[in-house]
Order: sequence, then structure tokens, then C-alpha cells
Amino acid sequence: MSQVNEEKILETLSTVMDGDQNIVEKGMVQGLQVQDGHVIFAVVVPPSVGADAEPVRKEAEQKVHALDGVLSATVVLTAENAGGASAPGAPQGAPQGGPQGGPQPAADGPLMPGVKTIIAVASGKGGVGKSTTTVNLALALKAQGLKVGLLDADIYGPSMPRMLGITGEPSSSDGQHLDPMENHGVKCMSMGFLVEEETPIIWRGPMAQTALVQMMRDVHWGELDVLLIDMPPGTGDVQLTMAQQVPLTGAVIVSTPQDIALLDARKGLNMFRQVDVPVLGIVENMSYFKCPHCGGRTEVFSHGGAKEEADMLQVNFLGEIPLDIQIRETSDGGHPIVDSQPGSEHATAYKAIAENVWNQACEKLEAKTAAMPKIVQ
Repeated sequence: MSQVNEEKILETLSTVMDGDQNIVEKGMVQGLQVQDGHVIFAVVVPPSVGADAEPVRKEAEQKVHALDGVLSATVVLTAENAGGASAPGAPQGAPQGGPQGGPQPAADGPLMPGVKTIIAVASGKGGVGKSTTTVNLALALKAQGLKVGLLDADIYGPSMPRMLGITGEPSSSDGQHLDPMENHGVKCMSMGFLVEEETPIIWRGPMAQTALVQMMRDVHWGELDVLLIDMPPGTGDVQLTMAQQVPLTGAVIVSTPQDIALLDARKGLNMFRQVDVPVLGIVENMSYFKCPHCGGRTEVFSHGGAKEEADMLQVNFLGEIPLDIQIRETSDGGHPIVDSQPGSEHATAYKAIAENVWNQACEKLEAKTAAMPKIVQ
């Protein structure tokens, strides 16, 4: 298979017309990245055009995908005002979706039709160990006998390839959808599989939103009992896209015990509440440090703050995880502690939290099913 490069891709895209000019000449092609046969770029259109440009996007995607050496082509459609700002018109704080710019609705039915339960793992700020918590919860759910997937929704800072110890690029068994990568019995998709680890993703919010939707719609997840979504920190465009466009069963909030982290965690929790996503509970990560030499306990970031916050906000406190070098080393090494040391104290703590999360998710699903109107013959 021959290698494809940016020059060849742009040459091909110059045959895609938008009116009387091709999309390269009009400056509509942005964010082009090529890695080992995987191609990603955005087609940028004015807000007044919006979703009407979908045929142009589709033609561009098909022509690039047909090139010799291209394994996959991910082309997102986004709309911006002149000057690069996202289009106005949506409610304040909402993502600029549909014709106003940003992610387009899924055109081919449900995003992930074989996935029974979708749970977002979120935090209000970075650095609280959310991704480490997510990957260990995924493995703990898998240990319960469930079919588990993990979507790395942190477009700008993907970490799941390293944490799951997965290298290489995804393939496509049907020529239309990417097959998720897999290790430790967990299926995974991440932007980290499509770009070099050191390569920054320099995309505006609407481009990242649309890419995320396509990572769900254009990946063959198959039949899963549960998909965990490792959310990026904060309450921005990507988080709102996930909350509003994905049928989330619920959300788990991860925080450290100190006041500043809890303040941001509260913002994340309230975001989900405002978009009617049930919050399954709060996990207190880095809850305390136990010295491996003397056994002494130090509460580096205070202790118990997440439990107090959960009580105040009337949500479940799911459990606490200590600050421990083994958790860090096993995650960084691609062998998370739930998989590499399943009988350890820390793995047991993750498993207890996962069981609590799963039970609550099932309760939410049952309640939703019971509330649905019944068809009487």
C-alpha cells in the first residue's frame, strides 16, 4: 500500500466543488492531519449554510477514502462566522449545533445502537485522576462479566491508548466503520489512535464536537452492556455536546477532597442536572496517602470533602480511592491496577464503586422503561 500525503489529499479535494469554486481554493479545508493512512480534517462553511453543506462533506470524505493508502477518513462539518467565531443563535452556554455550527445530528439513526448503557465520567477540573478512575472502573465492570467499551472523549488530551496499553491504528472490517481497539477485554476508541502522541489537535470547539459525534457514529462498537465515556475536564462545548446529543444513562463525578476541586466538581454536577442527565454519584479520588514504609496515613488534600458534598447535593457517595504510587505506575504502564493486581486493596475499592455505579445505572434504566407509555392492543 502506497503512502498518502497532504499534497495528494489537497489535490483530490480540489476536485470537490462548492458552487463555482473548489473547497481548497475557498479555504474550506481546515485542520488536515494524516497519520499512517488515517486522515482527519474539517470542512468549514458559513453559518447560513450549515447542514445544507452535508453533500459537500460527504463527497470530500468519499473521495479521500477512495485514495490508495487511505485506511480511514474522518471529515467533520462545522460552521463559523467570519473571523472564526462560532455562530450565534443558540442559547447562552449551549453548543452551536446543527445549522448554527458545530455537530450535525446523526444521519443514520442512533449513534451506538448496540450499546445498552452509556455512563459519562466527568470532573469540573483537570488533575483529579478522572481518566485513571475511568479506566479502572471499566476493568472492574468487565470483571463483573459485562461487555464494556470506553470512549476517550478528551479530543485535545487523549490518554486512554497509554492507560490501556494499546498501540497501533484502528482498522475497518467493512470499509465504512472503524473497528475499536481492544486490550484487557475492553473496547476503546480515542483520538490518540489517529494522531501521533506528540501532535497537538488544534481545532476550535465546533470541530472537536463534530469529530466526537463521528467517533461514536462511525465506529463499530457492536453489542455492549456499558460504554464509559472519559469526559474532558470542565463544562464547555464538548461536555454539552455529550450531555445533549448522547443518550446518557447517568454521570459519575470524580473529585479530590479539597475545596477548590469540589467547587469545580459542583459545576460539573449541576451541568448534568440542567440537561436532565442523572448523576449517579461522586468518587473521592486521592482521598488520602498511606505510606508504604511506615503505614502512616496523611490526608494530603484533606479528606471526606466529596462525601460531605454528596450529602449536601443529595447524590450518592460512591467511595474513596487513595493517592498511591501503585495506581499511578500501573495506569501509566498500560496495566491498570484492577487488571494487574485484582486482589489488591485498591482494586477491591474500584470494584465496589463499579458495582454501585452499575446497580444505580440499572435502576435508572428500569425507572425510565417503567415511565414510558405502554401500547395497548
